[in-house]
Amino acid sequence: MTTSYLLAHDIGTTGNKATLYDQNGGMVARTFFEYKTNYSRGGWAEQNPNDWWEAVCVSTQKLIQSSKVSPKQIASVSFSAQMQGVVSVDKNGSPLRDAIIWADMRAESEAKTLEEKLGFKEIYQITGHRISSSYSGAKIVWIKNNQPEIYQKTDKHLHVKDYLIHKLTNKFGTDYSDASGMNLLDISSKKWSSSILEAWEIDEAKLPEIYPSSHVIGEVTVQAANQTGLAPGTPVVMGGGDGSCAAMGAGVIDEGDVFNYIGSSSWIALSSSKPIFDKQMMTFNFIHLDETKYVPCGTMQAAGASFQWVREQFFQDARNESESAYDLMNREAEESIAGGHKLLYLPYLMGERSPWWNPNARGAFIGLNIKHSRGDIARATLEGITMNLRVILEAFKKTGHPINDMWLFGGGAKSALWRQILADHYGVTIRVPRLLDETTSMGAAIAGGVGVGLLKDFSVAKKWIQEDQRYLPDIKKQPIYDNMFELFKDSYQQLVPINQRLADLKDEMEEI
Repeated sequence: MTTSYLLAHDIGTTGNKATLYDQNGGMVARTFFEYKTNYSRGGWAEQNPNDWWEAVCVSTQKLIQSSKVSPKQIASVSFSAQMQGVVSVDKNGSPLRDAIIWADMRAESEAKTLEEKLGFKEIYQITGHRISSSYSGAKIVWIKNNQPEIYQKTDKHLHVKDYLIHKLTNKFGTDYSDASGMNLLDISSKKWSSSILEAWEIDEAKLPEIYPSSHVIGEVTVQAANQTGLAPGTPVVMGGGDGSCAAMGAGVIDEGDVFNYIGSSSWIALSSSKPIFDKQMMTFNFIHLDETKYVPCGTMQAAGASFQWVREQFFQDARNESESAYDLMNREAEESIAGGHKLLYLPYLMGERSPWWNPNARGAFIGLNIKHSRGDIARATLEGITMNLRVILEAFKKTGHPINDMWLFGGGAKSALWRQILADHYGVTIRVPRLLDETTSMGAAIAGGVGVGLLKDFSVAKKWIQEDQRYLPDIKKQPIYDNMFELFKDSYQQLVPINQRLADLKDEMEEI
């Protein structure tokens, strides 16, 4: 019997991570292709779609070569990709300008226009998201307002993966997960919101048709096969946005299943049969790869980025051949105690999304005294990031979702100390998988396998995820962490007016 393989491309912000899986979820080969982001102005972030296509072509060729798998054995190609961008293309699928990606915040006035017309809470109830210039909708309106000739020529406004799918198949489309990250979709009816399109004066014909993530949208064309090394006729499956793909790859598919991803940023997400609308709008909602379900989510800005900043400021001279700087940081943090000798860290080096949604939030160490060591600082950093994530987790708990255990992924999951701190603060069992960095590509591969019938249904995600270790909460540390948690929240609130004044002062200084 011939083995079949699933090819998944994870198109991230810094590059494409391409992975080849066998039909049992075993990772056969992987490769990475880097590309650049253009930050031409403050608040602007663009990428060249041709760079993504080059990444797909080169990565596919390398995987086929290194794995020695015949292209004819690849049962499907599917995608996970960065969300909330805009690729404006003509009727032939050719980009009319560089893509505006998720990190671009230029469309503040366009977002404000929609807020004034419909109201902040109404938009949240329709889309499951706050109104923000980070989403695709405001960026499309920016193009319409500032580059009307491009808007008129545009046949479709696509997402990253949608553009690459067209390059492979000559077919236009998007999936429900990506569509739910645009501030344009009615997340309950799963249709484009007529009230938002009307308020923003967006032509619905310029938006792609929406399909399930497991939909086979087309086959690899002869031209694309020549460029990628794939076999002509290979099925191409939609896949989804990276957040929803990560949830699927984490096996988070049943009601209340939850996972925590810690990379440069971090998020907590769970599976739900319906959107979760938080009264304070701390959290937001995507549609799952299984389009009958949702992925309520809360995302903070500077998680691993905070730990990296501490490394660069306090541990640069500590590297040696036998121990990395991160290993030293974890060792010295472990020599400290729970609560870091009464030291608090607010992890707001880049403003904050969830839970506070405050771009003027700033980082701070509070309680610092002359006896504190850099180990205390390292531990306070880990605990401060964890407490910020705990605010998000508490918001989910208030909705009645029982949470007893949680999967942990990403670079932050490599630290045994951090795993235990998370378990102790959250009061739940932390489960660590064998593969820490493959959730997004694995989710896309599962969608591909379901789409072509190689996998029965999405429940296979429970079998693909393999637990390596688990960490139980230490109840003796609960009182310490509960007290620090209350101080953490109070400290943030007390500093809100100070940070606002600092932001205003910065503006005044720039004008001098």
